[in-house]
Amino acid sequence: MLWIAILASFVSFLDGSVINVALPAISRELGGGLTTQQWVVDAYLITLGSLILVAGSLSDLLGRVVVLRAGLIGFGATSVMCALAPTADWLVLARALQGVAGALLVPSSLALITSNFDEAPRAKAIGQWTAGTTVAFIAGPLLGGVLVDSVGWRWIFGINVLPIAVTLYLLAVLRAKDVRKKGVRIDYPGAVLCVLGLAGPVYALIEQGNYGWGSPLILMPLALGILCLAGFIWRERTAHQPLLPLSLFSVRNFAVGNVATAFIYAALSIGGFIIVLFLQQVAGFPATMAALVLLPVSIVNILLASWFGSLAGRFGPRWFMAFGPALAGGGYFLMLATEIPVNYWTQLMPGILLFAVGLSATVAPLTAAILGSVSEQQAGIGSAVNNAVSRVAGLIGIALVGLVLGGKLELDGFHRMVAVTAVLLILGGIVSAVGIQNRPKRPALRARQKVPSQSTRSRQIFKPGP
Repeated sequence: MLWIAILASFVSFLDGSVINVALPAISRELGGGLTTQQWVVDAYLITLGSLILVAGSLSDLLGRVVVLRAGLIGFGATSVMCALAPTADWLVLARALQGVAGALLVPSSLALITSNFDEAPRAKAIGQWTAGTTVAFIAGPLLGGVLVDSVGWRWIFGINVLPIAVTLYLLAVLRAKDVRKKGVRIDYPGAVLCVLGLAGPVYALIEQGNYGWGSPLILMPLALGILCLAGFIWRERTAHQPLLPLSLFSVRNFAVGNVATAFIYAALSIGGFIIVLFLQQVAGFPATMAALVLLPVSIVNILLASWFGSLAGRFGPRWFMAFGPALAGGGYFLMLATEIPVNYWTQLMPGILLFAVGLSATVAPLTAAILGSVSEQQAGIGSAVNNAVSRVAGLIGIALVGLVLGGKLELDGFHRMVAVTAVLLILGGIVSAVGIQNRPKRPALRARQKVPSQSTRSRQIFKPGP
């Protein structure tokens, strides 16, 4: 079951990490410039971010294996559609459908782990699942760069077929037992409002450069999207089984942590997007070299993230969540020294390394603060909400790129985007410094007496019978 969960999530994370490297090649062949590049990324994120909570409900209603199998087949089919896309419009549509399938994969794969492993083995399994997704983030850009430079960008979608076929084979051979919950209702109106509420403003942000803010083609989708977002919030306040339980945001660390997540992950999406595009389209780097530029971020994260996570466990997450993003933002400010011709070692490498250390200090404490603020019974939905927030933040961040650049990527535009990325990261740190609260340490007497913690008492109370 663990390998099924890892492989299912691997293809989704691989596709998200590989795409930026291929964008210049896609634009050269299919046309459309920056607008096409934004839509190729955001079409996937709109459906993925808005439907990931629906997918969790579907997994409970129909069964995790059923939903996972449907997601794998759908992801494979839409990957082939992307690879064969004859036009930019076709590719954008295929990417949107791919996001629908991708939304079915992540919650179902994690649900397989939680339903097949208990306590300590579950923690180990989740760690292995996380390691698998980390490999996808590292391998994706490198593999994508090699494919783009050798056989062409279409093969970045073709590589999804093999791991999907292996996962489907394992599902058939292992005959995994499915789990369904009774009484689950899916908030379809909330899902529709969420999709429309995200799509309208994103469309306006991306296309305003083509039509202008005064055009009805921009104002109408923008107004409709804002109304739908307002309707979505109202719906979630009144629905019997909401997609997004707003009561979670009454918990301080959960609410503040997700605001910080929005700033930080918007910055991460913008930064990764703009660096790879700039190095290929302006600095003249080949795709493989552009992918290698950000490799130190993954290496430093692997080396330091666990250590920072341990320190945050001892001292609390607050100051790690404050100084980590500030340090990462400082790294992007160092990149303002970039000039043409680009010298990677003196102009980009120092900032990338500083950013990598700051990011490593941020991610584990951020996750711990958010999930540690809700009960064990709410950990699943809490994780899904945070995942959705990070995806939507990335979606909006990419949509803003065209507005800041003015429709054309040049050195000055790169400097503006780097500064915006740095400011967003620092804002995430400020939000954390002001709002996050460290949990009080247990008194030594309580520890000596081995009084069961609240979470332990909860497990005893809710422990299922034989």
